[in-house]
Amino acid sequence: MIPAGGGPAPCPQAEISIPTAARMRSLGRRLAALLRPGDLVVLNGPLGAGKTTLVQGIGDGLGVRGPVTSPTFVIARIHPSLRGGPALVHADAYRLGSPAEVDDLDLDADLDRSVTVVEWGGGLVEGLAPSWLDVTISWPSPGAAAAGQLTAAGPAATGRPGPGDEPGTGRGSGPAGWSGPGDEPGPAGGSGPGDEPRVVRLTGRGGRWAAAAESVHLAISGAAEVL
Repeated sequence: MIPAGGGPAPCPQAEISIPTAARMRSLGRRLAALLRPGDLVVLNGPLGAGKTTLVQGIGDGLGVRGPVTSPTFVIARIHPSLRGGPALVHADAYRLGSPAEVDDLDLDADLDRSVTVVEWGGGLVEGLAPSWLDVTISWPSPGAAAAGQLTAAGPAATGRPGPGDEPGTGRGSGPAGWSGPGDEPGPAGGSGPGDEPRVVRLTGRGGRWAAAAESVHLAISGAAEVL
């Protein structure tokens, strides 16, 4: 079934509260164990939410050459595998205004043999693959479930900024602790006074992620374990 907005219908959704940057990286490592060449991950959330922190965990889990940092100003980086697995293509669509500009990056040239993760990709990069994983990071609403509780999720916003909200400016960013320049973690790289929980919501799109729905659920529920 194709929903009214176009594209494959969403697979069952789930969300989890992640309390620290270290746990966000742990979630990334767990997701990496599920990812394979050809997979597209569309990563959304407001400035400072921890998008790059999650990608750092994915890079760790894939065993790619680092460091993994925000590609806001270079648009895309390719991190080759150090152990014979797929490369990580880490892109940032923050400064892109249309799918046509995405086409100019030729991300699809590496898609079949890489894991491609695109920050700020909602509404721009879904045409690159028949299936993709939507990951949205946000701050919990008042009264949200305690950290580690897995719940059903509703529709997710892309968190794309308004005018003047640029990485590193501090405008539109969230609480301190994870939100260094370009959405990278703060100097401590782990928990600290500024750490506040994030809610991570995963939604599979297409047959690839419909088949992997149970594995995704298990991966993100395991991210709540004590490190």
